[in-house]
Parts: sequence; structure tokens; C-alpha cells
Amino acid sequence: MAQQKKQWIAIIMMFFLFAMIAFVTNLCTPMATIVKNQFGASEAAGQIGNYANFIAYLLMGIPSGMLISKFGYKKTALMALVVGMIGLALEYFSGTLGSYWVYLAGAFISGLCMCMLNTVVNPLLNVLGGGGKTGNQFIQIGGAFNSAAAVAVYILMGALIGEVTKRTGISDATPALAIAGGVFVVAFIILLFTKIQEPEQAKVETKLISGALKHRHFALGALAIFLYMSVEVGTPTYMASYLSADTTDAIDSKVALLNDTTMNINDKAKAYVAIRTNVDSIMASDNEDKKLDIQDEIKQVKEDINNGTITAEKIKKSPIGIGISAEIALLIAAVYWLMMFIGRTIGGSIGGKVSSRAMVSTVAILAITLIGFGIFAPTDMTINVPGIKWTNLSVVWTRVPICILAFILVGLCTSVMWGGIFNMAVEGLGKYTAAASGIFMTMVFGCAIMVFVQAKVADSVGYLNSYFIPLACAAYILFYALIGSRPSKNATTEEE
Repeated sequence: MAQQKKQWIAIIMMFFLFAMIAFVTNLCTPMATIVKNQFGASEAAGQIGNYANFIAYLLMGIPSGMLISKFGYKKTALMALVVGMIGLALEYFSGTLGSYWVYLAGAFISGLCMCMLNTVVNPLLNVLGGGGKTGNQFIQIGGAFNSAAAVAVYILMGALIGEVTKRTGISDATPALAIAGGVFVVAFIILLFTKIQEPEQAKVETKLISGALKHRHFALGALAIFLYMSVEVGTPTYMASYLSADTTDAIDSKVALLNDTTMNINDKAKAYVAIRTNVDSIMASDNEDKKLDIQDEIKQVKEDINNGTITAEKIKKSPIGIGISAEIALLIAAVYWLMMFIGRTIGGSIGGKVSSRAMVSTVAILAITLIGFGIFAPTDMTINVPGIKWTNLSVVWTRVPICILAFILVGLCTSVMWGGIFNMAVEGLGKYTAAASGIFMTMVFGCAIMVFVQAKVADSVGYLNSYFIPLACAAYILFYALIGSRPSKNATTEEE
């Protein structure tokens, strides 16, 4: 009974670490805007903190698995927490030091920590649950904690900072970073004194990697995780882009304006912004922040016209969208992540009764149906959908094409895919489990690759047609659940 209690403490600790992963990872999104504002960075440069996470997974995934093989799950998690403290400390001090590069180093180091923790919690929850349905249930419950923490980030940032404007700096976000750092310290202390009965680890050898990949169901599962990132991240990303992109009329107006040779550059820049924004109304209001934002936007458009970043030819080739403000588009996209939280909560409640294969195959079929419907549904068929404003927990309703509702509901499907795929892929791997987990974490880099591929397709054939990419990925996940996930051999029965 005592041993059972100790293992339950370990399980709860893994749930907590699962939540921490999302909390720190999702800080990157609001921090990207803050960094862009404080250091005058470009949109791409501001997002490098996000990219650094994917690069960290690519570089640290397999080494994390090797660390588990050498030191065990607990010591690897403790090392990860120390690494995370260093990363958060650098991000914290980057505002005071006024250094973009210090922030970037902190974001990358934090990404290394997230990769290490992910490599620990997924297989260990599966092992502590005894694999099978219970292992899947524990991973799904961990995923629910993960999603809850992701939502908590936006609520916390809203409460501490309010609306992020062009005058928001890293120093304004330091309370959130300090809270995250404090949570890391507390987690380190608790984990240090938590007893975990770990599975015996094989001697660290590079052949553990090749050994894991020799198992067909694992190799196909690693590919499934790589492609899964397209379904999970690509769906809300390009839903927001489609919502906020210019309509045909707006594109035509911008092209005509840019081709007008009678206007001076200042008037042209103001008129360009006014196509999508009521500039005169904002400038006549008492909202000084919005006034400054508009002035900054006009200034940026002027620079972009002068340096050739904005031209009539480029605008003509822009994918056509709905023309909703970027702010509202992001509020609607936030509902997708709420759907993931709901889905993971449901998955955690039924995971002990439903097999991973049944769960993943069902949601894959549903995802294929929803994405396919989204692609082909008439764009003039509209419906009201909610948008969540985390800063004050209010709901904003907006009328949009019905395809948006379909894409939002995909979040219910992706919610349980990760845990189910992982559970099926590591089943029976035995001594190869730690190395396999490291390979899995490396596959998270698929997010950067697949989202980029979808972006290129969107540029060529439009946002809705770009959803054939996640559609194909969901089809592969269905194949994996039904056929590819069936083990061809069991590592635990192999001769040492």
C-alpha cells in the first residue's frame, strides 16, 4: 500500500510537470509581441523565440532519451528544471539589460527544458499506468493539465499586463516570468523528495535508437507524431490567417491605391491603413494607445512601400480571406485551444475504458470529416462563432463562414491524438522506451516543417485549399491507428 501511495505521488508530480510544459511554452506567444515592440524587431524576428522551441526539440530530443537511459527519469527531470530556471532567468533579465539576444538565448534554453520534461513525462506516465488503456488514460489526463495551463497563461498575462500594446515591454511581463521561475523551484524541491519506482534502464548505447526504430509500429508512430503537428498547429494557425486576410475588395482597393501615381507617400500610407481600419475615428478618440498604434502602423506601411516590401504585384498574389480584424481572428482561434482542453478532459475520463486504437481512429475519422467539410463548404454559408478574450474572460460573437466552426471542432480531435499515438507507439518497447521517447520529442520539429509547407500551399492556392495538408496528415494518422500501430514484435521478449 505504501508503495502504491508513492507511485500515486509520482503520477501527480508528472501531471504537474505536464502543466508546466504548456505554461512555459505558451508564454512564447505573448512574449513574441512584447519582444517585437521593445526591440523594434520584425515579425519574423519576434517569433524566433517560438522557433527556438522547435529547434530545441530537434537538437535535444534524442539526447534527452539518452539522459534517461543513463540517469533515469527523475534525475533527468531535475536537470530539466535547472535548465528551465536558467532559461527563465535570462528571459527575465533581458528586459532590464535591453538585449534581444539575451531573450533569445533564454527562449532557446527554456525550449531545451521543455523537450527534456516532455521526454520524461510521456513515457513515465505510460509506465506508471502499466501501459495499455490505463497508460493512455494517464497521458490524456496529463494532456488535460497541459491544456489547462496553456489557457492559464493567457488569463494570467491578461490579469498582470492587460492588453499587449506597442508600449508593452518585457519588464511588464516579469511578474509572469517570476511566477514561472518560482513554480520551477517548487517543482524541483517536491520532485527531489518524491520517490519514483523507475523501470530498469538499458546501458546507454546509440544502438538503442536503431533498436527502437526497428520496431515497425514505433517507426510509423514517430512519423505519425511528425504529421500530427500539422493537424494540431496548422488548423488554428491558418484559420486565424484566413479570417484576418484581406477580402477580394480590399485587395483590389490596395492594388489601385499602390498604382496611383498622384498621391504622395504619406497620404498613400494613411489611405492604405484606412482600407481596413477607421483611422479618422481612432485619431479623434481619447484612446492614446490606439492612436499611437495607428501612427506606428502608418509609419511601417510607409517604410514597406518605400523599400518594396509592399507592392501592387505582391498584394495581387495574396491569399484571399474574410477581412476580420486580426484581434478578433485570434480570439476565435483561441476557442480551438479550449476545444483541446475539453477533449483532453473527456479523453482522460474515458481513457481507462477505451483503447488508444479505438480513440485515435475515431477522432481521426472525425478530423478528416471536419477538415474535408471545411475545405468544400460554401463560403457564403455563415454562422455565429464565439471568440474568447482571455484578458477579461469575455466572449465575442462573430459571423463567419461555417468552415470556421468545422476547423474549431478539429481541436476536439487533436486533443487525444498525441497521447494515443505515443501510447500505441511505445507499447512493448521495453528497454528501448527511453530512447523512443527522445525520438518522439525530436519529431515535434515537424510543426515547423509542416506549418511552413502549408504556408507555401496557401500562398499558391489559397487558405482553404491549404487544408489538404492537414487532411492528408489526419488520413495517415487513421492508417496508423487501424493498421500501422499493430506491433510486429515485442522488445521485452527479445534476447539481450
